[in-house]
Amino acid sequence: MTDWAPIAKEYDPLKAGSIDGTDEEPHDRAIWRAMLARYVPNKGVTGDPHLTLFVARLNLQTTEEKLKEVFSRYGDIRKIRLVRDLVTGFSKGYAFIEYKEERALLKAHRDANRLVIDQHEIFVDFELERTLKGWIPRRLGGGFGGKKESGQLRFGGRDRPFRKPINLPNMKNDFYGEGSAERRSWSREGTRDWRTRDRDHERSRDKRWPERERLWTWGESERDSKEERSRGRERKNRDRKDRDRDRSRERDTRKPRDDDKHR
Repeated sequence: MTDWAPIAKEYDPLKAGSIDGTDEEPHDRAIWRAMLARYVPNKGVTGDPHLTLFVARLNLQTTEEKLKEVFSRYGDIRKIRLVRDLVTGFSKGYAFIEYKEERALLKAHRDANRLVIDQHEIFVDFELERTLKGWIPRRLGGGFGGKKESGQLRFGGRDRPFRKPINLPNMKNDFYGEGSAERRSWSREGTRDWRTRDRDHERSRDKRWPERERLWTWGESERDSKEERSRGRERKNRDRKDRDRDRSRERDTRKPRDDDKHR
């Protein structure tokens, strides 16, 4: 904890993939890729890396002239390199700006971050490719920052620094059952315990099975009784209709007989 810092002093892909720099195993494939990568900085890049700024999240329409207009207010610029695609020639959205004096570099690093250029909020940091030991670029699974949606978050940089880890008590190992070697080793008694527990589980399951059958049979009997009641109602209604029909027929037959008597 004494040497902890929110900004990484040496690049480690495993630590960069952790929110507090304490992970011991990689949690995504990109970290594995970065750990296995052997990256050599581009030898074709010239200039003093300690006087160079890295500018990212640029509008793809932003040109070198626009960058010079904005960043020249902090001091004299020696060189601007806007990274472009080798095939199409289009901007990739980031650039490197080399100043003549360190004072101008520090001023731009402090004031130009999150500046809006061509409707884009830019990100400004020192160049890390040639200054940070062990650096792995983002295309190989390394880098700093990243978007939450992609899941490839990296920590330890200016954009997303490390969070201070929380010191947990020493009892954590005993809490998770990671005690002494004797406790962790498997013995015959331990296997017997597992077997007896399995037998108890089987017995309890056998006991629960008749109860479930009773519940199911009770549900079926209740359903049968409901069906019988509905059938009884239907029979009563049918009998009532038949009786009403018979009475109406009797009244119809009586009426002609009464007429004959009066004649």
